[in-house]
Amino acid sequence: MSALLEVRGLAKRFGSLRALDGVDLDVAGGSLTGLIGPNGAGKSTAFACIAGAEKPSAGSVCFRGREIAGTAYHRVAALGIGRTYQLVQTFADMTVLEAVTTGALLRRPRLRDAVAHAEEVLAFVGLSEKRYRLGRALTIADKKRLEVARALATEPALLLLDEVMAGLTPAECRDAVDLLRRILARGVTVLMVEHVMEVLMPIAEHVVVIAAGKTIFSGTAADAVRDAAVLAAYLGSPLEHGEIAGHAP
Repeated sequence: MSALLEVRGLAKRFGSLRALDGVDLDVAGGSLTGLIGPNGAGKSTAFACIAGAEKPSAGSVCFRGREIAGTAYHRVAALGIGRTYQLVQTFADMTVLEAVTTGALLRRPRLRDAVAHAEEVLAFVGLSEKRYRLGRALTIADKKRLEVARALATEPALLLLDEVMAGLTPAECRDAVDLLRRILARGVTVLMVEHVMEVLMPIAEHVVVIAAGKTIFSGTAADAVRDAAVLAAYLGSPLEHGEIAGHAP
């Protein structure tokens, strides 16, 4: 599989703070790649730079062979990158259908077409029966599903998922994994930030680990949990809670 996304030397500074200081990663077309690291490693900042929400201080972001670093967020979305947020960004006073329709309008400017596509996406993610509920009335699990639906409605080639399973019950996590598998089966490529490694182990074909704003590992999930640099980066984190230690040899 060829690389759909190539990131090289990505850096982002906020004043004297170096949030990113040399992130490299490749995402193969049709794959699910996991982006992990300790709290404060720079995962969400990397997402923001890739998606156009933040302008990198340095480095390259190449999508479909085109340099997009510093490109405005709405233009990045039009090129084929959709995303969700670590903190759920629902439209509280919109219905579920209205919120997903806003995403569909990116490629389907006729309202009738956009609504029809939004209905299809809601059926796909399992929210059809709640399409007339307001965003603020949804559970956390359904709000996260709504965010995924809104991003999918833009018909992305690459979907950036930022901790979509955080705060979910084990049963809800299983449902989310099933949805991820179905998204991949549709041919959508996924780059996923996830704090808990055990969530990624069964589904990620490739894992990139960042710490202190730098890439420290790129390879399989099985190799990541045995890598000395990865284990060192997680020292001081609650390993006993299963983030990494549960999969170490």
